[in-house]
Amino acid sequence: MDKNSLRDLVAKLHGELTEALREDPKSSDSLRDMMKDINRLIEKPAELPPSARGSLPDRLERVAVQFEANHPTLAASARRLVDLLGEVGI
Repeated sequence: MDKNSLRDLVAKLHGELTEALREDPKSSDSLRDMMKDINRLIEKPAELPPSARGSLPDRLERVAVQFEANHPTLAASARRLVDLLGEVGI
């Protein structure tokens, strides 16, 4: 998996999250923090603490579960990103 493919998926997920947050503003802070961590992980992996790197897949899976019923595309994108992070060893 190259960085550009990962960036494309993150951009797609970000757009879907933005749309979902309009309907569920209570989740916005945690989702924004997660997206910042994902972007930092892609751009500068050494700057993200190991504890944050390890928790990203779990956090993405919680997003997928949370939005599965009302936002199936968002849930699928989050799960795809979990898979990609696993492929690159995160």
